[in-house]
Amino acid sequence: MIFITVKFTVRPEHAEGWLDLVDDFTRATRAEPGNLFFEWSRSVDDPTVFYLVEGFRDGEAGKAHVEADHFKAGTETMSGAVATRPSIVSTEIPGMDGWGEMGEVSPREDG
Repeated sequence: MIFITVKFTVRPEHAEGWLDLVDDFTRATRAEPGNLFFEWSRSVDDPTVFYLVEGFRDGEAGKAHVEADHFKAGTETMSGAVATRPSIVSTEIPGMDGWGEMGEVSPREDG
């Protein structure tokens, strides 16, 4: 699995509309055959910071993603709204095909 996290700092005037701005890109990426997950989160400390957590089946799926027309269109759209160049962590995790369970926390009846 290719696991990627990207940190986007957007211009304040685009913060409230960021998820709408990237909606077409998000939907198209989630529809890719090799996409495992593609999830946005907003920082609780800074309302102009968004995190994208994404997973792809393998390197070929990741390559298909960055070569897709919607990737090119999405990065062009995002470039007009970001305040800084995004930061990225990208790694390959052999033997994984998505999220695993965390062993240290589980629901309790008294919760």
